[in-house]
Order: sequence, then structure tokens, then C-alpha cells
Amino acid sequence: MRRLSKLALDRRRKGLVELLLPPAAETLRGTLRERYVTCGKPGCKCARGERHGPLWDLSVTLGSGRTAGGVMAAEQVERVRRWIENYHQIQEHLEKISAIHRELLRRERLPKRR
Repeated sequence: MRRLSKLALDRRRKGLVELLLPPAAETLRGTLRERYVTCGKPGCKCARGERHGPLWDLSVTLGSGRTAGGVMAAEQVERVRRWIENYHQIQEHLEKISAIHRELLRRERLPKRR
């Protein structure tokens, strides 16, 4: 981070915080995956190579090897994509705010011991 004044850092932080607010209400952490499947029925189109789909899966890692999610309706895909993108933008803004805080802390002078 280039050398900015404390006032400039404070203004930049305030601007980043304001960017967090609107998309925060529509945020989703996860991965959206497009799939095509075969059903296995002998007379079906997928037996001739035309798979069923697309099917949309949402997957969210909860920690300790656990995941949640499921199949999404096609009508939900654009909204879910927007929510996931909002999550990534918020994460980027939080990283920038954290960098500003680290810089401000670095600049603070500890009282000299006597």
C-alpha cells in the first residue's frame, strides 16, 4: 500500500465500508455448478448421447468435511450467481479494510520505556 495520510486511509476505509452495505443483504457463500446427467433408461435420449440438463448444483462447505446445498431451479440461477458474486466482492473489500487497519496499527507509536 502506497504511503497515504491517516486522513486518506480513514476516507478510503469509510468508502469501502459503504460499498459493503448494499450487497450484504444478498450474499451467499458457495459454488454453483452446471451438470448434465444420464438416467440409464435404455430408450431415453441420454442413451443416444443427449444428456439431461443442465442441472444446477449449489454446494457450500460448512467445515469439517461437511457440505450443504442441492439442486437449484433454472429460475434461481441468475439470482444465486449474483449473490455469490456479492460475497466475493465483500470479501475483497474486507481484505482491503484489513490492510488499512494493519497500516494504521503499524503507524501507531508505542510509548517509549524509560
